[in-house]
Amino acid sequence: MVNPIFGDFIAGAGEVYARNNYEMVLSIVDDANEEKVYRAFKTRGTVDGVILHGPKMNDSRIALLDKIGLPFVVHGRASGIDVNYSWLDVNNRSAFRRATYFLLDLGHVRIALINGLETMDFAHRRRSGYEDALSARGVKLETALLRSNDMTEEFGYASTVEILDQSRPPTAFLVSSIISALGVRRALEERGLQMGRDISVITYDDGLSYLANGAVVPTFTATRSSVRVAGRALSEMLLAQINDPDAPPQHHLLEVKLTVGRSTGPAPATAAPA
Repeated sequence: MVNPIFGDFIAGAGEVYARNNYEMVLSIVDDANEEKVYRAFKTRGTVDGVILHGPKMNDSRIALLDKIGLPFVVHGRASGIDVNYSWLDVNNRSAFRRATYFLLDLGHVRIALINGLETMDFAHRRRSGYEDALSARGVKLETALLRSNDMTEEFGYASTVEILDQSRPPTAFLVSSIISALGVRRALEERGLQMGRDISVITYDDGLSYLANGAVVPTFTATRSSVRVAGRALSEMLLAQINDPDAPPQHHLLEVKLTVGRSTGPAPATAAPA
């Protein structure tokens, strides 16, 4: 699978579908064919409903599904959409505001953001939360410390190498995925830098079953919300909509937990002021 996070989401959703005697159909559709595929789902009765993943800013798929009349729920939200639809989302803006405040309280003022693609709504909200906290504390936003792309380990590594090569590197990194955070850690270790002592790192943790964040003490300080739990909840929402099409849309905003691990500490005393 292209996105390993889907594995845990599907596991959670599958538990609900199996318990209710439903089968799951996975469909990866390119943008050019989406309308054709969704209309075929409806006219042929191929599926009873759809969970839409990865909403973009102003995502046209939501209005399309609403127009077609196919029951659907969205994993996330899409800014700029007038349709009232069912969604479940993490409070990404609040999560990254809180994480940035945590680093600022430790004395860090040069904080790099290693984000997902900012055409995606969740990544846009995460950057907004980061910027909120900097602005509230009077810390200047430095675009040289921002990176945005698919959240792979290699992206985390390459971005960290680039940013550390700057004349005034950051003392902390805020990362949108624990997968990318592994790349950040690899780049730091190659330079003999230790997380929590020389550089602080906070990541977002989807609670992936195959990538546990440490044992007794977490490896990374992290904002955490389980994607497997989200899979269960969205499946239950979709089945409720299938069973009662006239019920009002459901909206669920999940708050995250901030768990302190070994990857954060006070800003080094030698750090240059902003």
